[in-house]
Amino acid sequence: MTEVVSISLENEMDLVLAHKRSMKVAEKLGLTIATQTTFATAVSEVARAIIEYTDNGTLTISIEQNKTRYALKANVIFNTEIKLTAGDEGFYYAQKLVPEFELTGQNGGYVIDMKLGLPRSLKLDAVKIGILRKFFHEELPLNAYEEIKRRNSHLHKLTAEQEEELRRTKLIDEKKTEFISIASHELKTPLTVLKAFTQMAKTTKEPVSDRLRGVLNKIDLQSNKLNSLVQQLLDISRAENGNLHYAMQQVKLNSFIADQLAVMQSIMPNHTINSALGEDIDVMIDILRMEQVFSNLLGNAAKYSRTNTSVEVSSGLNSEGHITISIKDQGIGMSADTMTSIFDKFYRAEDVSKTHAGLGMGLYITSKIVTDHGGKIWVESKENEGSTFHFSLPNCEVA
Repeated sequence: MTEVVSISLENEMDLVLAHKRSMKVAEKLGLTIATQTTFATAVSEVARAIIEYTDNGTLTISIEQNKTRYALKANVIFNTEIKLTAGDEGFYYAQKLVPEFELTGQNGGYVIDMKLGLPRSLKLDAVKIGILRKFFHEELPLNAYEEIKRRNSHLHKLTAEQEEELRRTKLIDEKKTEFISIASHELKTPLTVLKAFTQMAKTTKEPVSDRLRGVLNKIDLQSNKLNSLVQQLLDISRAENGNLHYAMQQVKLNSFIADQLAVMQSIMPNHTINSALGEDIDVMIDILRMEQVFSNLLGNAAKYSRTNTSVEVSSGLNSEGHITISIKDQGIGMSADTMTSIFDKFYRAEDVSKTHAGLGMGLYITSKIVTDHGGKIWVESKENEGSTFHFSLPNCEVA
């Protein structure tokens, strides 16, 4: 069966469309004027009756092949709580006009099929039917009402497609988050055991060669890196599920920053960290989570900068009375397009992914932590001129 025309039956304006389109299909097939009128009248009678009962009908006119014969078919689908029979007015008159009429229905849903056998003299085939279908697909609207109707139908279709795409995207994200959570928890156990055995081997009283001790140190270092990745995966899973918990406490910001810079300087021996901190204020933070923020931002500053360059850390109160912390590097910088996506989950710039390892999780988690602290995070950067990451935190006195 090949669909040629489809019309929704919502109001009396659709009766005009149903009649004219039925006539046009019959005309393009080469049927006589009398047959055209008969078929279109039968369709109109049914459409009129349905619009009296409901506004959710759909009329489809198609060509159906039965072995070597073809038939012109009008199919109407609609829903109504009113119990209907083929003897009802409208349906009764339509039956008098077409050779085949069938009404079926169950639980408020009804289907009406009307068929009109087409003479073999028309010499229909798949090619001619395809041309007919294309003609109606490309034909201009009959009037302003049909044009608006087509536009609305197109918009509804786009909306439905977008909703389905959103549903599928949400489902994929949920499955991915579930996988990340399960995989991360499963990895934690063997990692903990591996680190424990490494520590036992390093602290044994039995003689250990320098070469073996060096190997153990490398195993320990890589275990720490892997543990950090697993922790980031767990954090993403918790953030997605709204389970990223915080233990907030009031601290002096400058002392906290100074401690973080001292720790990071030992981790970044090939870079110099300079600081210019402003007024020392009290902030409410989760110390462990805020350590992650500094570790991620300072770690990235070193990662994407040449050795023996400096990283500048500064702070100061903004116009809202919140404190802004800035971390400036002399690294490779980033493009405008990259800056718009840099805090997205798993985002990795194409050029960077080829030269620097990573999963694109650190800045996503960082932005989540800062936002959950009531702050904001943003970046300023130019390619080959370095980047400056800024984030703000509420001042306890102002808050």
